[in-house]
Amino acid sequence: MNKKQKKMLYRILVSAALLLLANVLPLPVWAKTILFAAAYFTVGWDILHKAAMGIKNGRVFDENFLMAVATLGAIALAVADGNGDFNEAVAVMLFYQIGELFQSIAVGKSRRSIAALMDIRPDYANIEVDGKLEQVDPDEVAVGSIIVVQPGERVPIDGIVLEGTSSLNTAALTGESAPRDVAPGDEVISGCINLNGVLRIKTEKEFGESTVSKILELVENSSSNKSRSENFISKFARVYTPAVCCSALALALLPPLVRLVMGMPADFGTWAYRALTFLVISCPCALVISIPLSFFAGIGGASREGILIKGSNYLETLSQVKTVVFDKTGTITKGVFEVSGVHHSTRSEEEVIEYAAHAECASSHPISQSLRRHYGREPDRSRVHDIEEISGHGVIATVDGVKVAAGNDKLMEKLGVEYIPCRSAGTVIHVALDGDYAGHILISDLEKEDIVDALKALREVGVTRTVMLTGDTESAAKQVAERVGIDEYHSELLPGDKVEKVEALLEELRDGKGKLAFVGDGINDAPVLSRADIGIAMGALGSDAAIEAADVVLMDDDPMKIARAIKISRKCLRIVYENISFALLVKFACLLLGALGLAGMWAAIFADVGVMVLAVLNAMRALKA
Repeated sequence: MNKKQKKMLYRILVSAALLLLANVLPLPVWAKTILFAAAYFTVGWDILHKAAMGIKNGRVFDENFLMAVATLGAIALAVADGNGDFNEAVAVMLFYQIGELFQSIAVGKSRRSIAALMDIRPDYANIEVDGKLEQVDPDEVAVGSIIVVQPGERVPIDGIVLEGTSSLNTAALTGESAPRDVAPGDEVISGCINLNGVLRIKTEKEFGESTVSKILELVENSSSNKSRSENFISKFARVYTPAVCCSALALALLPPLVRLVMGMPADFGTWAYRALTFLVISCPCALVISIPLSFFAGIGGASREGILIKGSNYLETLSQVKTVVFDKTGTITKGVFEVSGVHHSTRSEEEVIEYAAHAECASSHPISQSLRRHYGREPDRSRVHDIEEISGHGVIATVDGVKVAAGNDKLMEKLGVEYIPCRSAGTVIHVALDGDYAGHILISDLEKEDIVDALKALREVGVTRTVMLTGDTESAAKQVAERVGIDEYHSELLPGDKVEKVEALLEELRDGKGKLAFVGDGINDAPVLSRADIGIAMGALGSDAAIEAADVVLMDDDPMKIARAIKISRKCLRIVYENISFALLVKFACLLLGALGLAGMWAAIFADVGVMVLAVLNAMRALKA
C-alpha cells in the first residue's frame, strides 16, 4: 500500500470502530448521534468535498454526487424519524470507501506492472574524462560520443560496440530471459543490462531518439487511445447518471402524489427511502472502474511479455483479427542472406561479386549487405560514382569507369539487357557491365525455425487466412510458402504493390469477416503497417520506423508472439464483456427491486460494492498474460 491508501485504511478502521461503539455502548440518543456523525465524516468527508467541487465545476452527476445525496438523505430520514439510528448512512459510506480502497489497490498493482517496464529508463551515462569515468545525464550525451557501460549498468543510449565483449539482459524489452552476446561491431540498444564485461560504445542517437525513450513514450501514451468499449462506458455514464437521478426524483415524488390524488396516505418517507436506495444501487462504479482497468491490465501484462500495444483501441482490434498478412523477408525468413552461387557468368565469379558489392555499397538492404559480406572486405567507395537506386528494381552505378547494373529481372528489362532466368529458388541479382550481361548471383534466405509452429498457433487462435507478400520471384515465393504452410502468396511486388494488395484484401473483409493484421520487420514496411487494420512490427528492437508506424510492436524476433498477442487481446476483451454483462444485469435487477421496496439500503450498498469488487477482481486477471 502507498501512503494515501494507508491513510484511507486508517480512516475506514476508525470509522468502523466508532460505528461499532455507537451500536454496542448503552448511550443516550445525543451521544450516539455524535458517534454516528464522527464515523460518517471520518470516512466520508472527501466524498462530500468531491461532490461539492463537482457541482461547483459543473460536473454534477458523478458517483460522488450519488453517494452524497443518498447518505445525506438517509441521515435526513433518520432525523425525521427521531430514533437516532444513522447506521445505514454511515454503513453506505463505509462500504463504498472500502470498495474504493480495494479498487485503488488493484489499479496500483496494474500500474506497478507498467512501472516494471519503466525501470528500463537509465539514470546516467558514463563519459571518460581524463582517464576517469564521469556520470552525466543521458540527455546531455551528443551523437558520436564514446560512453562506457560497466557490468550491472544499463545501456543508456543506442550505439555500436567499439571495445569489449559481454552478455546483455534484454528481458525488460523482449520478455526473453536468454542473454544476448555482443562484441565489437555489434549494435546495442538502450535499456539492456550489461551482465559482465566492460563495453565502450559509440552512440548513434540522442537519448530522446533511443529505443528506451521510444518505448517509454509508447507505453505512457497507450491509455490515451481508448477502445470502443471504453468510449461506450464514458458515453453511457454521461447519459445514465442524470437519467437515474431523474428517475430517483420521480420515484420519490410521483407515487406519493398519485396516492394523494387517489385519496390514499402519501407516505413520502417510504418513497424517499426507496429513491435513496435507488440512487445507491445506480452508482456505475463497477463499469466506470473495471473497464479501463481491464484494458490497462491487459496492456501491462502484454508489455511484460515484450509485446507493446499502443492503446486499448488496438487491443480491441487485435482481438478481431482473422486474416494475417506477412512480409517475407525478416518476418517469415531470418532476413540473413547468403550468396549461394554465381551462375552463367561471363567473367570470373570474384569479378562479378566485386562489381556488384561496390555498386550496392551505399544500400542498407539485407541483400546488399550479404553481397558485401561475401566480397570479404569493405568496398572502396572512392571507386564508385553516380549511384542511382531504382525502387523495386535494383541499383545502377559507375565502378572504375564501368557502368554496373545490379538488380532483378525488371531492371534488366528496363535497360534492355538480355538475361538468363534462374531456375533455383532464392533472390536473384542479375549483373550487367556496360550493357552486357555478366551473369547472376543467387542469394538464399532461410526460414525462421519456429515459423511453422507460429502459423499453427495462429490457426489455433482462430486466424482463418494467412497471406505472404514478397518482392521475390514466383518460384522463390512458392517454395517458401509451401515449406512453411502459408495459405496464399503474392510475389514480385514493389513496395506500392504491397499497399494495393492489402487494400484489396481489406475490401474482401468489409462484409464482417474480421480484421486484417499486417506483420512486417518495421524497416521498410511503414506504409503497409499504417494501412492495415492492425500493424504488427516484429523483430523491431531499435527500429524507429516500427515504433512509429505499427500499432503493436513485438520487441524481439519471435513469430510465436503474434498468436500470443491475439490471445492476450481476446482474454482482455472477454473480461471486459463479462464485467459489462455482469454489472448491468445486477444493476438493473437491484434497481427494480429497490424501486419496488424489496431491497433496502443495506442490500443496495452490498450490491454496489460487491459488484465493483468482483468486477475489479475479474479485471485483474488481464494482468496475467
